[in-house]
Parts: sequence; structure tokens; C-alpha cells
Amino acid sequence: MSRRQYDVAVPDLSGKRAIVTGASDGIGLGIATMLAGAGAEVVMPVRNPRKGEAAVAQIRRSHPGAELVLAELDLSSLASVAALGARLRADGAPIHILVNNAGVMTPPERQTTADGFEVQFGTNHLGHFALTLQLLPLLRAGGGRVTSQTSIAARSGAINWDDPNWERGYDGMRAYRQSKIAVGLFGLELSRRAKAENWGITSNLSHPGVAPTSLLAARPEVGRTEDTRDVRIIRWLSAHGLVVGTVDSAKLPAVLAATSGESADGGFYGPRWSGNLGGPPGEQKLWAPLGSTEDARRLWDISEELTQVRVG
Repeated sequence: MSRRQYDVAVPDLSGKRAIVTGASDGIGLGIATMLAGAGAEVVMPVRNPRKGEAAVAQIRRSHPGAELVLAELDLSSLASVAALGARLRADGAPIHILVNNAGVMTPPERQTTADGFEVQFGTNHLGHFALTLQLLPLLRAGGGRVTSQTSIAARSGAINWDDPNWERGYDGMRAYRQSKIAVGLFGLELSRRAKAENWGITSNLSHPGVAPTSLLAARPEVGRTEDTRDVRIIRWLSAHGLVVGTVDSAKLPAVLAATSGESADGGFYGPRWSGNLGGPPGEQKLWAPLGSTEDARRLWDISEELTQVRVG
């Protein structure tokens, strides 16, 4: 394994509209930068406007002519999701790319969203589920592609069907695994339903491998006051070109999945080194927890019930 840099050839996206959640830093900022550099108008829904403005300034340093739109979004609030959906539908502009990238990881103590859901399940999955369905008319108008970002954590674990909001026996990592399994099941079920109902959109999955992002760093908003030991190890490995990726390489699977003409509807993309923790991006075999169509249908039904957001 070497420290060489990898890249993805992004087609000309002039005239296309893309939305990237979590675009104010880390992998999401990298994805937004690449899409903007290829000519797309990139909508950046952010929770923190100040971070959003800094991200816009950073993208424009590389791409002075970038078309960027900041929007307000808190995925942990269904009211905020509905407000963004209403704003974008009022704009009426077709959406060609939606990258469901934002996420929160392993709060030390159980936290809940504005709607009472466990914060990882509510933010990582239910927020994106509701957003995607809110934007479905615009995605259909644009013949859009939805790329949902799952995680290496979804290689194992399961949906806690009896207690999806972890009201009994909270375990931060198990809850995180569940949330990212849910993201994957949703993305694949969206692909199946879009085909069956002739919605005219496609949906696939990506995962970034492992990289030194802010997910495991100190994040006071999730109750983590200092960097975890894991993120310190990841930073060291990444800096030495060992096993894991970099923030730059970790953005590439989602970009490949969202933009390549060779990326398959229902496909799964991630880093190709042994263990899929780092390396160049490519198509991958689906992990076992994501493979059940019955689980995917069940999750869709539960998600509709919890969010009260439905197709049509």
C-alpha cells in the first residue's frame, strides 16, 4: 500500500443541480468541491451557517466560478427537513444528484432528536429518508441519482427491531451500526421501488472506508469533549499511508457512485484495498446485513410510520 493519491474522472456536470448533505466539512466538503469543479450547481444544506459560509469560501478558492447555494438543514429535525423540501420544491429546479452523506457517530450517552428518535437513527437514516422522499418530485424531474453513504460499521450488526430508538440498553456503536445498515437498506429499497414504479431515478450506495474525519474527534454537540483513541490511531495510520485512507481518498467512492456513467443502479462502491478501509474506489460486494429485501421493505414501512413522510 502506498501513499499515492487517487482520483475519479468526473463528467461535465454543467447545467446539473446536486445536493450534498454534510458539505460543511470533511468528506462532504470534498464531494461538494469535486461536483462544483465539474460545473454542477451544488446546494449545500448545513446546520451551522458559519461553517457553511467557510466551506463556500474554501470551494471558491479552488473554483472561483462555482455555483453554490447555502441552505439551512438540521437532519435531526423533521420540521427542518420539511422546510428545506418545501423551499426546494418551490424553487422548482430539477435535482440530478443527491448525496446523502451527513452523519453523527457514537455519542457517549443516548441522545434524541427534536422528534424523540435516537439521534443516530434519527439523523443518519430517518432524516435522509424524509429528505429524499420530500425531494422525489424534483429527482424525478431531473432523472436523478441518489447516492447514500453507509459505513464500514454496517458490515456487521442488525436493526434493533424491538427497540429501534434504543430506549432500553443503549449501546453507541450498536446504534451507529443500525443507523448505517438502515441507510444501506433504504438506498437499495429506493432502487427497487423506483424500478418497479417507473420513477425514472436511480439509487446506489457508497462507503468511505476509514479516514481521519471529525466523526470520532472531539464534538461537544454530541457530548464528546476530546478526541477518541480510535481517531488518534486512524490519523497516525493515514499519515503513514497504512491500511486506512485519507479524507481526500474517502470522498471518491461517493463521487464515483454519484457521477460515473458506469456506476450501477443498486450498486455499492467503496475503497478497494484489503479490508476496504482505504485505497482507490471501485464496486464492492454487498455486506450481509444489507442483503435482505424483507428487512428493507420492513424498514421502509417503519420509516414512513415514524416520519409520516410517504411517496405521493
